Amino acid sequence: MLYPINLELNHVEIVVIGGGEVAYRKCKNFSEFNKSVKVVAPSFIESFYELENVELICDCYKEEYIQHAQMVVAATDNQVINQVIGEYCHLHQKLVNVVDSVSLSNYTVPSYVKRGDLLLSVSTGGKSPSLSKKIRMELEEKYDDSYEEYVHLLGVVRQQIIEQYEDVKVRRRLIRELIKLDLDALKEEGRKYMSEGE
Repeated sequence: MLYPINLELNHVEIVVIGGGEVAYRKCKNFSEFNKSVKVVAPSFIESFYELENVELICDCYKEEYIQHAQMVVAATDNQVINQVIGEYCHLHQKLVNVVDSVSLSNYTVPSYVKRGDLLLSVSTGGKSPSLSKKIRMELEEKYDDSYEEYVHLLGVVRQQIIEQYEDVKVRRRLIRELIKLDLDALKEEGRKYMSEGE
């Protein structure tokens, strides 16, 4: 059974083994979170050269490439190599995602929608990626790009409330009321708390 968790990647060394479409998608996901990644493969599809924060190593898989990594993605087109990588990672207690083997993976990356600090993720535990994609697309429609600003403002106004009110019950009530507001009303509320705090 998978446990949902948001992971801080700042000090995590990530290595992706593979240079094809699946490996590219995995790297693209990491780069959306400004995470640098090492990628090892004998060759790479053209899209890799457009990614930022990616170090491409043109070579066949060798154990030395994942020795110091804490997180590994095995995304080659060779099932045997993927299995070898998966088994090595399990033996050395590393996080590993083997793209062609759920049983060898000790983590998966869910479908997600990211709007600034708002992160909504969907997983079917590998049972139906197409259902995850469908739900993700519905979430993208419902929670559009305006939610990036909305969540940021919620954080700012919440902090103002915390600084201005000592009573925890009052804080909770005011913060609960914030999420009932649309973006324009929240901006107005934000201006009110800012002026009160001056």
